[in-house]
Amino acid sequence: MTGTTTLTLGGLLAALLVLVANLHPWWTGGREMKQLAMFGRGFAAAACAAACPGGLLGWAHSHAGTVANGAGERASTAGAGTSSGSGLTTGQLVGLGSTGAVVAVLAVFLVSLSYKAAGKKDKRRIIGGAFVGSNFLLTAGVAGALTWLPSALNGVGDAVKAAFEGAGVL
Repeated sequence: MTGTTTLTLGGLLAALLVLVANLHPWWTGGREMKQLAMFGRGFAAAACAAACPGGLLGWAHSHAGTVANGAGERASTAGAGTSSGSGLTTGQLVGLGSTGAVVAVLAVFLVSLSYKAAGKKDKRRIIGGAFVGSNFLLTAGVAGALTWLPSALNGVGDAVKAAFEGAGVL
């Protein structure tokens, strides 16, 4: 099974279904932002993974699109009787450097620790956020809105590197 860099309408449908499933309890409940925190953590981890051009995180990002495309195509065919295999305009986050990669891996690691400590519902929310984020970041619109992310990760990584090298301490 190979990964994809193109999200289809079916993949978008699958991601939107997961998004709605996560937003519905918040909307019908007290609408407190803490209810969306775990979903947001998963989305943030997916954004960091999407900034990675390869490796395990890049692989997971591209394969989430493959899963969404297949599941969404089946849901569209079963639910509406139509094909939804046409692709959307693709986008990607580019420009992650070695120092930014350290920060991206640490961010995903922190979310994985949060996942490990979470309860059953919050684990599902983290996974849902990662699934939605990874798939949305295959589109030109969301990837375009987050073009600043690789530069921000690189900037934080550069600052951490400088701090450990002692630059600017005195």
